[in-house]
Amino acid sequence: MIKIPPYLQPGDTIGIVCPAGYMARERAQTCIDTLQSWGYQVKTGSTLGSDSTNYFSGTDDERLRDLQQIIDDDSVKAILCARGGYGVSRIIDRIDFRSFKKAPKWIIGFSDITVLHSHIYSRYKTASLHAPMAGAFNDGGATNEYVLSLKQALEGRKARYTCDTHEFNNRGEAVGDLVGGNLSLIAHLIGSDSDIKTRGRILFLEDVGEYRYNIDRMFHQLKRSGKLEKLAGLIIGGFSDMKDTERPFGESTEEIIYDLVKEYDYPICFNFPVSHAKENYALKVGVGYKLKVGKLKVVLEE
Repeated sequence: MIKIPPYLQPGDTIGIVCPAGYMARERAQTCIDTLQSWGYQVKTGSTLGSDSTNYFSGTDDERLRDLQQIIDDDSVKAILCARGGYGVSRIIDRIDFRSFKKAPKWIIGFSDITVLHSHIYSRYKTASLHAPMAGAFNDGGATNEYVLSLKQALEGRKARYTCDTHEFNNRGEAVGDLVGGNLSLIAHLIGSDSDIKTRGRILFLEDVGEYRYNIDRMFHQLKRSGKLEKLAGLIIGGFSDMKDTERPFGESTEEIIYDLVKEYDYPICFNFPVSHAKENYALKVGVGYKLKVGKLKVVLEE
């Protein structure tokens, strides 16, 4: 049975940390201001706007300490990871989740935060939020439907998202726990303590900035490891800023994926708005959803 962290009430505190890549504090200011306008208090960790001089927001020990402190803080009801990048897999096995198990809280983010989502779903059967992070609030983003979907999720409102059909879709209906996230990280976690079971579940995948041959390789890895077998359904999100080699791979990203999944008879949806781009709806990892892939539109709802 999946554990659902308590939804937020006005006046609750959201903690903001950077457990992976660096983010300047000013880049998160609009996010902080917006969360406060939603009625929440905000507590920031030492890794946001740290004095780090390299890719990470601090050393492994510093990032672990900051994340651990916010996990153990009873006054914090949700944790928003300011950005992804890379770094959570370097510290995941050292995080102490004892207090989290006793009092679960929403962990929010995407990209590298897929490691956290997968880990707490697999190990602690707890839901989390694959959702926009601090950067999405900038440049007018604080009022778009994707950032507002995070607000609605934190308030406990049930989601109902729709998108257009795609020529590669496989029609049908599916019901199951929603799992997934960033393709690179889902593939990276195979065989680890954070690996997820996919049988009977709706799997969603997205990625950014990869070479097309890498997409092909990672989908082959998912297929060979059984991750694509016996799914309830499959959601292919945005694959933005894809790259190709000097000698072209010969297929688009969608064609690569379609060739590897077209044999399956479960519902498959392409180009769903979950991505590294603006189109990134908040999805509750581990929570039951219904996926309807129809002739005229696609609906994903709790």
